[in-house]
Amino acid sequence: MFVMAAMFVVLAIYLGVYAFRAFQEPYRTTLVYAYTAEDSVEANGLLVREESVFPDQTGIVELTRSEGEKVGVGQTVALVYRDTQAQADQAQIQALSQEIQLLQYAVGQSGSVESAARLDEDILQGMVALRASSALGDYNDLEDQIRTVKSDILKRGYTYGDGLTASDLTAQLQSLNSQLSELNQRSASATTRVTASQSGIFSSLVDGYESQVTPTTVLELTPSALNELMNQTGTGSDSSTGKLITSNRWYFAAVLPWTSAQRLSVGETALLRFTGDFTQDVDMSVVHISEPQGEQAVVVFSTDKYLSRTTLLRRQTAELVFNSWSGLRIPKIALRLVEEEFEDEETGEVTTSTSLGVYALVNGRTEFKEVEVVTEGSDYYVVSPVGTGRKILRAGDEIITQATGLQDGQLLID
Repeated sequence: MFVMAAMFVVLAIYLGVYAFRAFQEPYRTTLVYAYTAEDSVEANGLLVREESVFPDQTGIVELTRSEGEKVGVGQTVALVYRDTQAQADQAQIQALSQEIQLLQYAVGQSGSVESAARLDEDILQGMVALRASSALGDYNDLEDQIRTVKSDILKRGYTYGDGLTASDLTAQLQSLNSQLSELNQRSASATTRVTASQSGIFSSLVDGYESQVTPTTVLELTPSALNELMNQTGTGSDSSTGKLITSNRWYFAAVLPWTSAQRLSVGETALLRFTGDFTQDVDMSVVHISEPQGEQAVVVFSTDKYLSRTTLLRRQTAELVFNSWSGLRIPKIALRLVEEEFEDEETGEVTTSTSLGVYALVNGRTEFKEVEVVTEGSDYYVVSPVGTGRKILRAGDEIITQATGLQDGQLLID
């Protein structure tokens, strides 16, 4: 008896609160916003390229190429020093070479006001560019920018400062050339250059996959074999001098549910959305679909875009997008079917038409705005507005989600 009485009290309180809220809030609204719904599936896989690994080296390795940089035949990709002294000599050689270039410039100048003004302008522009890069957090060219500003400042000092005569500059230039020649002779036997035997794109990442999977062997992988490859740990080397990507295409081999793989066809274009270090939507060609193994299949995609930006990527997760629908998102409870009756003036026949739409709140009054359903989710519709002019539904409109007895043009009082 006590339990039933307690339940009755709780129910009465609940109904009272509900009635109070309904009285205080005769209607509820929400905002419409632009939305894109997608039919997609997650794809886990490996990036595959034609890659040539440089041999491991003994000594101190200094890479001379940046990640993703194009390299021609015979160009140097790394310097290998026998010891720390050889490395220090190379740094001094570079410093002397730069200073010699500056002195050669100074010797060749006339000391005119125009030349000084031009150098001052170069220094100013260099400082502006350096400040802009720092403010934007763009440090890709920071080292080159600093080197350029430093070079212009030293050039200005050599040419128009310090009170140096032409003979002083020439003597100093001869001295630096002599030091450079001596250092080059000493460094020749202690420094080895690693050069490219073919052209390609340089990458410092050597992870062991280069020989395990290639653009040819990737077409032979089964889902179990690809999963096994993805579960391996990369095997890099501290003495590695990097590799060259020698093909102009890269491949993404992914394990997909067989039901998803069946929706694709070889030769068609698919959209893959990569995230993480490489955030990019990429249109890729479907080049291979394996036979199913259990409920999975291997699908291989390929493209010649963004090759230099993907050199550090190997194991990746991408979203394979089959379809997407854009429109306005509304809650399902906001969509209403409105019936209107029309009487023919000549025949007196009454016809009924139905319209699908939402009631928007505009200046305190309801306004019916017709829509078409594009697609739906669990609790929402993606719709497109119907008609033209002022009464069409737009992003940012306030629509009514809860109310009774609504009519077009009705005045709502808070």
